[in-house]
Amino acid sequence: MELKHTAVAGTMESSDIMVTIEPQTGGGIQLELTSSVMQQFGRQIESVIRETLRGLGVENAAVSAVDKGALDCTVRARVSAAALRAADQKAYPWEVRQ
Repeated sequence: MELKHTAVAGTMESSDIMVTIEPQTGGGIQLELTSSVMQQFGRQIESVIRETLRGLGVENAAVSAVDKGALDCTVRARVSAAALRAADQKAYPWEVRQ
């Protein structure tokens, strides 16, 4: 997926995550994560973000995420929404993960 511009998804409310994604020409995924639960779940949140981007075919991007205790499903939804907005996609790949 080719990102065309910067996009944001999420809020700064409790149990949510705000994700900002911008296109890059190379360098892979550059991730800056801030979380109120970084010590307990930082690695898991980073893994979910990277896995979601990989699943969408995003190879190069600068991602900033400010987590306020979001569940994995919320992290996936916010990362997906930001990436799809940044790529100007209108066809959303809906699926259920277990």
